[in-house]
Amino acid sequence: MKDFDIQSGKVLTAQMFIDGQWTAGSSRETIEVENPANEAVIATTPLGTAEDAAAAVDAARRAQVAWAKVPAVERGRVVRKLGELVLARTDEFARLITAEQGKPLDQAKGEVGATAEFLFHAADNARRIEGDILVSDNPDEEIHIRRHPYGVVVGLTSWNYPAALATRKLGPALVAGNGFVLLAHEITPLSGLFIAFLAVQAGVPAGLFNVVAGRGAQVGQALVEHPDTALITMTGSNRAGREIFKAGAEGMKVLRLELGGKAPFIVLEDADIDKAVDAAVVARYTNCGQICTCNERMYLHKDIADEFLEKFVAKSAALTIGDPMGNPDMGPKVSGLEVDKVASIIQTAVTEGAEVLLEGGPLSEGEYAKGHWMAPTVLEVKNNAASVVQNEVFGPVVPAIRVDDFEQALALANDTAFGLSAYVFTQNHRRIMQTPYALNFGEIYVNRANGEQVHAFHNGWGQSGLGGEDGKYGFDAYLRKQSLYVNWA
Repeated sequence: MKDFDIQSGKVLTAQMFIDGQWTAGSSRETIEVENPANEAVIATTPLGTAEDAAAAVDAARRAQVAWAKVPAVERGRVVRKLGELVLARTDEFARLITAEQGKPLDQAKGEVGATAEFLFHAADNARRIEGDILVSDNPDEEIHIRRHPYGVVVGLTSWNYPAALATRKLGPALVAGNGFVLLAHEITPLSGLFIAFLAVQAGVPAGLFNVVAGRGAQVGQALVEHPDTALITMTGSNRAGREIFKAGAEGMKVLRLELGGKAPFIVLEDADIDKAVDAAVVARYTNCGQICTCNERMYLHKDIADEFLEKFVAKSAALTIGDPMGNPDMGPKVSGLEVDKVASIIQTAVTEGAEVLLEGGPLSEGEYAKGHWMAPTVLEVKNNAASVVQNEVFGPVVPAIRVDDFEQALALANDTAFGLSAYVFTQNHRRIMQTPYALNFGEIYVNRANGEQVHAFHNGWGQSGLGGEDGKYGFDAYLRKQSLYVNWA
């Protein structure tokens, strides 16, 4: 492939990237890539097969042997170069993301920045691959704990952040000395393919990084089950995570699964209400609510609930919705199926007794006649067992529940199978310090909106996954440990 021009009005014919070559794959069948803002077909990609998956893993396995022998600092330089190329193509890359995923252009530019930052931080870790020397119980002996790459890593990513989620996994995997195979999500495959396009220019060796296109049920399963796949790192739904867990069990695969969330947003009576409202809006509606750490359910102290809801509903209603290339507050949902899913959630919530404070839902008239559009919906719910409170929405819908005190808020927040992210707004230092002990979530935001940082650690508890990403703990997950007993007696 020579370019990724999607502005010309022509349908781009994209190819997979396997063993350093662009290829149409073995089936010769294709998948159409749709612009969610207008339903226009902007590209076609190959419909990958198990045969293509095997070719990609085989290529990564062969290339990884030599790559693991390259000094880590040199591996880091190649990954850093890729990050620099990503930044140099920010405008072009952002337009590509917006065209296939639907997020507003400024948010897409933010994703490109994050895409590069994941690579830069991974490169910084090149000199942080450390081991340990332990004193042995035996005379004239030491125990060395060493770190080695796994071999072939398979990355499975979601469609909501198709570029950033890819390099979040790719960067540390390569710096640690692994080969990598990415399954580009069938809805948003172009971002991953564009990263491969830039990886060639960055000097990533042929075969080390491969991008396969196709459907998860076929290609993803083949990648997971391949005998040479050692580690699977996946970001996606709980359903997909469970399927990967089962598929990887026979081969005893190492799994890193970042799954869904149902983040509680707790606002107490002593909170800065305006700050909390602004954060709640950002945390609910960014990327049309399609973020696993989004504000999914609000627990509002009864003394401030009326004020908070009045301001929150007003700000929600004022959000602009439109052509994402024009930078509205919200673009479209990623697909028609996603719109139907969220619309069904709203209808069920109303049937179960939710009070509609702001009626949004699907938009389909006038300027919204083409595309997959939804307006914000705000509900007030009395029952914490309601489906809209318990199930991940992943769209611009949020239920609110009034609580009597901090303790009740904590109890209701923990009444969930999920454990990814949570929010607490209070100015009481004692409550702030109680929060990490009281909330069963892997990531907690206190008095701020969401947005994790590359040097921290992003992980879920419970049904929100296994393992985690980012920082030194995330990087260490791409290295396996070996014990070496050295006796010189």
